[in-house]
Amino acid sequence: MAPQGRKLLTLLDFTSGRSHRTCVYKCGNACAKPVSNTSNNEYFRDVVRQQFDRRSLLKGIGAAAMTAGGAGLLAACGQDPASGAAGGGPAESSAGAGAKTPEGLRFEMVAPNTEDALIVPEGYVSDVVIRWGDPVVPGAPPWDLNHQSPESAAQQFGFNCDFAELIPIEGQERRFLLVSNHEYTTPQQMFPAYDPEAPTREQVRTEWESHGLSIVEVEGNDRDGRLKPVMGKYNRRITGTTEFRLVGPAAGSDLLKTSMDPTGTRVRGTLNNCSGSVTPWGTVLSGEENVDQYFAGGGDVEDESTKERYKRYGMEDSQSARRWEDFDDRFDIRKEPNEPHRFNYIIEVDPWDPTSTPIKHTALGRFKHEAATIHVSEDGTIVAYSGDDSRFEYIYKFVSSRVIVPGNSDHARQENMRALDEGTLYAARFNGNSADFVEGELPEDGDYDGGGQWLKLATCTADGEVESHVDGMEGEDVLVFTRLAADQAGATKMDRPEDIQPSPKTGKVYAALTNNSYRGANRPGKDDAPTAEYAPVKENKNGMILEMDDNHKGEQFSWKLLLVCGDPKDAETYFGGFDKSSVSPISCPDNVAFDPHGNLWISTDGNALKSNDGLFAVSLEGETRGLTKQFLTVPEGAETCGPVIQDKRVLVNVQHPGEDEEATVESTTSHWPDGGTSVARPSTAIVWKKDYGRIGT
Repeated sequence: MAPQGRKLLTLLDFTSGRSHRTCVYKCGNACAKPVSNTSNNEYFRDVVRQQFDRRSLLKGIGAAAMTAGGAGLLAACGQDPASGAAGGGPAESSAGAGAKTPEGLRFEMVAPNTEDALIVPEGYVSDVVIRWGDPVVPGAPPWDLNHQSPESAAQQFGFNCDFAELIPIEGQERRFLLVSNHEYTTPQQMFPAYDPEAPTREQVRTEWESHGLSIVEVEGNDRDGRLKPVMGKYNRRITGTTEFRLVGPAAGSDLLKTSMDPTGTRVRGTLNNCSGSVTPWGTVLSGEENVDQYFAGGGDVEDESTKERYKRYGMEDSQSARRWEDFDDRFDIRKEPNEPHRFNYIIEVDPWDPTSTPIKHTALGRFKHEAATIHVSEDGTIVAYSGDDSRFEYIYKFVSSRVIVPGNSDHARQENMRALDEGTLYAARFNGNSADFVEGELPEDGDYDGGGQWLKLATCTADGEVESHVDGMEGEDVLVFTRLAADQAGATKMDRPEDIQPSPKTGKVYAALTNNSYRGANRPGKDDAPTAEYAPVKENKNGMILEMDDNHKGEQFSWKLLLVCGDPKDAETYFGGFDKSSVSPISCPDNVAFDPHGNLWISTDGNALKSNDGLFAVSLEGETRGLTKQFLTVPEGAETCGPVIQDKRVLVNVQHPGEDEEATVESTTSHWPDGGTSVARPSTAIVWKKDYGRIGT
């Protein structure tokens, strides 16, 4: 049953859900620029050749439909196939005779909507944990919209929270560390009367301190899922001015030296931290993503080969939208040409030592890291997966030459932090396996699948040396200009690889491929992909979920498409072979996570189906594989980030609520979370069952 006042949608118009302003401040307006990858590497869509139509999908799922006995199946946006009659409890799924909805997915689907609210399933409630501007460290002042300062911002919860994690504090049953990234700032929605043509030094410095990460202790209770921030000993803010150490073989390279740091080993700040992960040794990894937007002057460099390097990383504008270069020379490439080379890395933070200096790992390569996530093989080998979040970019992994040191001691943690400095960096090449593929029909094996190889880029040794596996490039060049190395190695161009997570249950690796409207667009600067053999999912606006069965420490893998996202009524969509009349529409997958039952959960960013973004649960095994159910939607204009799926709690970060072309502090379409006429504030939200029972059961 839909909550009162919810606006149901037809979902027929495939228009991007992300506002132009979001594009400008989140990713430097990459949508409006030519593709930076101009290599001749093959395209994933060329390899997969997804030529779908409704007839082919019926052919692929016909058996499941027949098993359902031809009964009238439930509409995707209406009654929950797991809930039986309206208001009833969990029942058998309509996927097939005897197929029960798996634990973790037994909730009533939330319908697509455009409410300015956090909408959760019937029988669930939500609350806000912490808002932009709330105090994080002892002595922090209360947030005051009209009296912001860099000094205050450095002590408060930052803007536009993205990655989130709840880390248990040993020996304290109800206490966790809430770790959040703060990806970017939108000054029009931060400062009253903000003038984008003439920002003040105070405003710019406040933006610097509103980036980074927040670490704050939170406390629960035995009655419900609420979490309350407390001023604990681990609380910390990391910002755009916090000192970092560069580690790995590229540290100290001439490519990383600046007038402020002639050693090439110290960096001031981290920027555009998108998603992340918690390592098995208890530290936090975070990806520096769209940092190109902060730097000006790349297109004004005289040397053509150097200019091409900046262009490959999207750094061409003479003036940035933020104008930070007017207040600090390090953001002006014409004055500090190496400063950009000190960003776009995976950072690692030890949340258990608030006095520690966080690090940037050069061995994992430099590109627009969405995140890095860790898998530990049976023999203890540490493997890190990462995606480069841009159109036609690549999937990477790093296989450490070290094995994990067991235990949670300070010594074990410090030893394991060195594991990401020694090993081999790879980029992925994909191959299809259906030589008899016929346009407009599913492959005879019934799956969109194939194999792949991991292409060696560089090997980093324990003595700090790096060997290049790419002809014509030195080892340090491979680590600092990793995109160029992967171009030359022949990696496969993908549709915006974002979060990539290995399943803790099966070890299979799941990647969110968010979208790529350039695919087959046939417009200047956007016509990199041929269109003659393309499927109806030309100009891919809704994205896909890729599943890889990887030989984690080896160089071979197999892959399948789990989801081809969009409106289930449209022929090109695919839900792992599951009956499409019984799934939720889903568009633009971004972050992925797993619940305690092994189900995949997906948060979305930029819903192209005219609905608010949301959080979805997907069954991965058995007769219900591909069953996709929407668990929540975030407020108008917002993006769903995080997420964290615990036994009794679901936590999401709600980023940029109300962000649209005209939104300002004085005029906004969203007033979440405080309602009334309040300014919208990015916040962390928590959801639990009214009876505080297990999620999805």
